[in-house]
Amino acid sequence: MHSPPPGGLTLERLPQVKARTGLSRSEIYRRIALGDFPRPIKLGERASAWSTAEIDAWIADRIAARDREAQQ
Repeated sequence: MHSPPPGGLTLERLPQVKARTGLSRSEIYRRIALGDFPRPIKLGERASAWSTAEIDAWIADRIAARDREAQQ
């Protein structure tokens, strides 16, 4: 078993991204096309993954947007 690389640079495959965000596959790719979701990183010809840090930042942005709306 491999340990995470130093600095916390890890990647997540689509099932983990779906579970963490609550979005469907089609919604994830729709938002990517709109520029509203991190783009995946190609791992090979048929494999992609997302940066955990970028997904964390996207989630944090959603929370911050909710909080800004609540203050208005």
